[in-house]
Amino acid sequence: MLRRRVHRLLEVAADGDRLSRAVDLGLVLLILANVTAVVLDSVPRIHARYGDAFGAFETFSLVVFGLEYALRLWSCPENPRFADPVRGRLRCARQPMMLIDLLSVLPGLLTMQALDLRMLRAVRLLRLLRLLKLTRYSSSLQTFGRILRSKAPELVSTLVVMLLLLVMASSLMFVLENDANPAFDSIPTAMWWGIATFTTVGYGDITPITPAGRLLGGMVAILGIAMFAIPAGVLGAAFVEEQQRRRGRRDDRT
Repeated sequence: MLRRRVHRLLEVAADGDRLSRAVDLGLVLLILANVTAVVLDSVPRIHARYGDAFGAFETFSLVVFGLEYALRLWSCPENPRFADPVRGRLRCARQPMMLIDLLSVLPGLLTMQALDLRMLRAVRLLRLLRLLKLTRYSSSLQTFGRILRSKAPELVSTLVVMLLLLVMASSLMFVLENDANPAFDSIPTAMWWGIATFTTVGYGDITPITPAGRLLGGMVAILGIAMFAIPAGVLGAAFVEEQQRRRGRRDDRT
């Protein structure tokens, strides 16, 4: 009975379950407060004044999120998918959201150990992974995740084509510009130019100066607009399909 109640409390609140809704709201607010704390703690002036308070808040958050993870793992056999006490819990621990829950706790545990200061700063930034925990409580983010999974083959294919075009365009630009333009001193450098041009950001720190290089640069910029329109169209169509499916399910219920 207790395990079932804990399981229901930690799952997304059902209609009318005020206590479960309060738990969800509390966890969401704690996640947002953690992200805010990480951002503010990176300001030297604020860190110097409130560093101890941030540390105490991190310890409190670590206890809460660690307890949440342990309780989710303890109560997961209430879900028929994880009914086996041992194998079910192991299967549950491998679920994406459970892995995110674990990764949200590990950085805090690692910072308690004696680490190099540079490594310590890098590990502390991993606390921002707690923001991913919000997907458990947001239907919009869950919808976006389903769309990404359903359209993964199309998106991966587009990414592969974009990478091939990037390598080809950057290599050709290196050949055209290397002798006349010292800025293009290697293909990796040309790839930085290629990324800025494909995305139409155009930082301007590296620009072609030869007529052939400028012609290629213009073609790459136009091609970049077309290439980035493909995943946008795929995702847009997928959102429309998802909305139509949800509308159809609502109509079936009524």
